[in-house]
Amino acid sequence: MKTRLCLNLTRLLACVLIVFLQAGTVRVLAGPAAGAKAGPEQLQQLLKRFPQADLNGDGVLTPEEAKQARAKLAQKAAGKKKAAAADSENAIAPTFANVAYGPHERNVLDFYQAKSDKPTPLVIFIHGGGFVSGDKSKADPAIIRQCLDAGVSFMAINYRFRQHAPIQDILRDAARAVQFIRFHAAKYNIDPKRIASYGGSAGAGTSLWLAVHDDLADPKAADPVLRQSTRLTCCGCLNGQATYDMTKWASEIGPFKPEWQRAPNEMHAFYGFKSEEELKSDAGRKILADCDMLGLITPDDPPIFMSCSIPNVEPTERGQYVHHPKHVLAVQKRCEATGVRFVGVLAGEDAKAGTVRKDNLIDFLFRHLGVQRPAGKAAN
Repeated sequence: MKTRLCLNLTRLLACVLIVFLQAGTVRVLAGPAAGAKAGPEQLQQLLKRFPQADLNGDGVLTPEEAKQARAKLAQKAAGKKKAAAADSENAIAPTFANVAYGPHERNVLDFYQAKSDKPTPLVIFIHGGGFVSGDKSKADPAIIRQCLDAGVSFMAINYRFRQHAPIQDILRDAARAVQFIRFHAAKYNIDPKRIASYGGSAGAGTSLWLAVHDDLADPKAADPVLRQSTRLTCCGCLNGQATYDMTKWASEIGPFKPEWQRAPNEMHAFYGFKSEEELKSDAGRKILADCDMLGLITPDDPPIFMSCSIPNVEPTERGQYVHHPKHVLAVQKRCEATGVRFVGVLAGEDAKAGTVRKDNLIDFLFRHLGVQRPAGKAAN
């Protein structure tokens, strides 16, 4: 099933090739003098960073291979542009747009009402963007349509970014959105006992966190919304993360290279701390545990779907590391240990070898929400 949520390494390769071309460094990619100014060192450097450009797999990147690789990438880019245009043309207007579910300007949601005389299940979309960008408008129209056709209402949410709040508070924005829609279940004609969440990248990790975190309902809260449950029926995670306790990433995913950091204080700033010492304090350890999905998984948690489109190879850049298939495998291992139902889909040989079982995201969500597709409405 197509998704615009996956961070695609091919896209990164295309960007780098284009940058090299624009800089005049690798002339092998275009023009009548293709390859004329490309030196062996330049090509070898490019091959080292992006082995996919070696089309015949002989370990040597030739000017002709670089040219062919760019042509393929350009063709894929054109296809994606056409698909994006089709999505725009097929966009579905929400029944209720920009509904405020919290006090911040980004605490808003779009709600798509399924036609039904009875309360409907609900699928919630949480967008990606590394907690620094993204928008609820990125919800795939095809998935919205599948839900509505099956009598499932759909909701897409925005949430605060890192410049607004630390990760532990951003995650609670999503929890509040779940509580808000439960509090207004009658108004929106939804079944509060059948709510699923999915997303890609940051939206995937947030969905996983919602699924495995202890219920945040506070029966004594002055705000009636906060008295509602945050628990989900199931969740879907596309190219997401296994945990937001990033101190665990080295052991679970592998070493994080210094050149991948966006700032010297990136890790402790992620949690709103000003120093590494604060992160190591009792308060810091408590927040890390609160954000650690691996540590939060317990036998009573709902079914989890995870997929990764990146091959299980040594990461060569930040995007590969943050979205590596080892995130899926780490959650799978924990779910197997606790008895939580898990379905995973990995790219390439891992899926072929049966490391994880193939499944369709929407079929997974529908199955656990107790929904049947209407006749003739097959999955994408």
